Amino acid sequence: MAKVQELMNLEGQVSVVTGGATGIGLQMAKGLAEAGSNIVICSRRVEVCEEAVGQIEKLGVKALAIGCDVTKADQVEAMKNEVLKTFGRVDVLVNNAGRAWVAPPEDTPLERWQQVFDLNITAPFLCAQAIGREFIKQKRGKIINIASIAGLVGRNPAAYNSIAYGSSKGALVNFTRDLAVKWAQHNIQVNAICPGFFVTPINEKMYVKNKDNVEREIPLGRTGGPDDLKGIAVLLASQASNFMTGAIIPVDGGAVAW
Repeated sequence: MAKVQELMNLEGQVSVVTGGATGIGLQMAKGLAEAGSNIVICSRRVEVCEEAVGQIEKLGVKALAIGCDVTKADQVEAMKNEVLKTFGRVDVLVNNAGRAWVAPPEDTPLERWQQVFDLNITAPFLCAQAIGREFIKQKRGKIINIASIAGLVGRNPAAYNSIAYGSSKGALVNFTRDLAVKWAQHNIQVNAICPGFFVTPINEKMYVKNKDNVEREIPLGRTGGPDDLKGIAVLLASQASNFMTGAIIPVDGGAVAW
């Protein structure tokens, strides 16, 4: 019987975090590194990834920055190959890269709708497919999809008005469940974290404008903080979650418990 410290230990593992250079992606990458995992940060802007890698290496693990547009299958495949060339293994995929377009449904351009869906659901599929092939070969792996409470319930437009974001994250929730069932036979665990409102570079302007409306919908009375996603990310990346798959876990200050 393993001790909790052993179950949660990620030493020597390799975790790929898409969109991990800033915001909640960087928070989770740091949490995984603090648990011992080596980290790969990928996004379109490699210079931003390199800044994040500098922070992560100070935690005593190896880290790699890769420039990659995760909506492009060839770039995702190249990213996977670079990870394997550098580390010789991959253990965890965190599908975190995402975007939103804030506008009423009647004013949302089709082009913006498609861009949101490309990054929020097509990219997780491409990354899961490419890295999942390695997981199938090694008969183990962890996939953590970063969805949102906007994919679980309708949101008050006074707090957050993005029909494309909520719809795409709802698709990611069911993608998580279906992939979990289909890949259970390969000992691959697929779960999703549904963050509530965390202030990030993407939504900071909107938060400042709607602060009272946003916090009014959170029973704990505050937005997510700099450590609030670390623990759940480490849990889902570790052996402690070996009997969890298809789980959809809100981390939202109680927002969906109203």
